[in-house]
Amino acid sequence: MLAAALTCGKFGPGDLNHPIALEVAAPDSLEEYDTLRPRARVIDGYGDSVAATIVWSTADTAILTLLDSTMGTTVVNHPGPTPGRLLARTGGLFSNPISIRALAAADRLFATGTTVDTVTLSVDSLSDSLQVEVADTIASASGGDSLTVALAGRPVVYTITYPGAAGPVTLVTEDSTHFLVTTDTVATGPSGIAFVKVRLLGPTVPDSVAVTASGRRAVGDTVPGSPVTFVVRFQP
Repeated sequence: MLAAALTCGKFGPGDLNHPIALEVAAPDSLEEYDTLRPRARVIDGYGDSVAATIVWSTADTAILTLLDSTMGTTVVNHPGPTPGRLLARTGGLFSNPISIRALAAADRLFATGTTVDTVTLSVDSLSDSLQVEVADTIASASGGDSLTVALAGRPVVYTITYPGAAGPVTLVTEDSTHFLVTTDTVATGPSGIAFVKVRLLGPTVPDSVAVTASGRRAVGDTVPGSPVTFVVRFQP
């Protein structure tokens, strides 16, 4: 997701050849240890880009570390509930502050139960929940066991990879739904858990169904441990 700010300068309507706005865009969240590179451009009254030197800054140094003020390269040094803010300027033009949510790094995805489920055919053949957890693993400073912190609100992409032809089965996140879904993005809940179920839609019964679950980090990378593969079998 992109956030954008547009801030007008001091020139009037007749000064269309002059820079009148600073347009900036950046992802709305960043995970610890990941690098953010925001984008910015200066535009004139005609909407064309104007060559200019843009300088980035942040007042929230406890949350964000600005590595390069001309490129805007930023990392999270302290994740938490309060967002950090980036500001761009050039000459007398200033952008609105861009809020960046500072998230803990998702470094582990794993199944929380069995990865193989057998479903007895019935009027409504529905599998058990195919569950994964997204977590942040924090090493112990004393050399003891690591602490696993569940992460809420993190996207997990579920995909039916077998059978290849769409139609016999569907992914469902609510037991009442029956329409065809072969891939779905599910956010983890407060306990870091995401899940789907598999429903048989028609009379054709596949020998098995394979579903993968992959976590996605704020910058688009895959969470380590992905993909987790689930197998669902239907039998009389």
